[in-house]
Amino acid sequence: MALTRLTLRDFRNHAATRLEDTRGFNVLVGENGAGKTNVLEAISLLAPGKGLRRAAAAEMAGRSGDGTFAVTAEMEHGDVALATATTPAAPNSRSVRINGAAGPATRLADWLSITWLTPAMDRLFAESPGDRRRFLDRLVLALRPDHARTATRYETALRERNRLLADPAEPDPAWLDALEAQLAENGAALAEARRALVADLAREIATQPEAPFARPALAYASETPADPDALRRSLREGRRRDRAAGRTLTGPHRDDLAVTLAAKNAPAADCSTGEQKAMLIAIVLAHAALTSAERPRLLLLDEIAAHLDPVRRAALYERLAASGAQVWMTGTELAPFAEIEGQAAVWKVANGIVERV
Repeated sequence: MALTRLTLRDFRNHAATRLEDTRGFNVLVGENGAGKTNVLEAISLLAPGKGLRRAAAAEMAGRSGDGTFAVTAEMEHGDVALATATTPAAPNSRSVRINGAAGPATRLADWLSITWLTPAMDRLFAESPGDRRRFLDRLVLALRPDHARTATRYETALRERNRLLADPAEPDPAWLDALEAQLAENGAALAEARRALVADLAREIATQPEAPFARPALAYASETPADPDALRRSLREGRRRDRAAGRTLTGPHRDDLAVTLAAKNAPAADCSTGEQKAMLIAIVLAHAALTSAERPRLLLLDEIAAHLDPVRRAALYERLAASGAQVWMTGTELAPFAEIEGQAAVWKVANGIVERV
């Protein structure tokens, strides 16, 4: 089952866009600023979270109309419809509908598995640990739909505990006990899911050829106890320290994804931009090989082929085809996609207007 129709209404520079008869490979071609990435962003909103740009809802509304937008997708045979939109009454809050029924955004993960790469992620390994945690959680979510709910429960309890710790008044120990029980249960599950995925990715990467993409070595850098009871004890014992800091200093919100270039045994952050991008592609391709076929899988790859030589492009397309995922790619010209042009649905994008080529 795959996404077969996508409709955008008043989404950024797309006043009314519909893409139909999508395929395994889908290519959006146009000048910079034409609206290609906006289509990928719209698709990314059909997964839990803030989408590939992490933009506020009001920022995504088009310039015409009432300041709202809507994104709707239909899946194979029209059996499933997913939608997200804002309303005039709540322009800063996105609602979600699944087959016409309202539901939480976390439920979207039950229907679609979506991952993405954008040029903004090229320096992921040199950016903050928070960026790498979000990247890792996105990969976990593509395999485990319940990961979004676990993360939401953990973050909710964490915010409340931090609020109590920062309050001048002494927190109620019983209330901290209750919050720490939630943190321990969901935090241990969150860390274990990440740890398991990193191990699976490492095993898959080990089976991949060393060329043409740089082979990364992965590790989950964590001091989070794997046992919920141990994590709960750690949180309880750290109350005084955490209260002095005004925040929680133990838990998976402090963990990181450690990546090194295997051939040089060099931290990814110290490698060239090209090497970092090659490692990022290698991770995403390994993940695509792991992802199960239980849900439709979408890969959103923004400007992925622009700076790859012909050998790497050919390897990329071969691996993507073998993954079984539906792939959405953008580019400023069609030439880099010549090898898959016959297999792909190709659209020309100009000023928010999309036409099938």
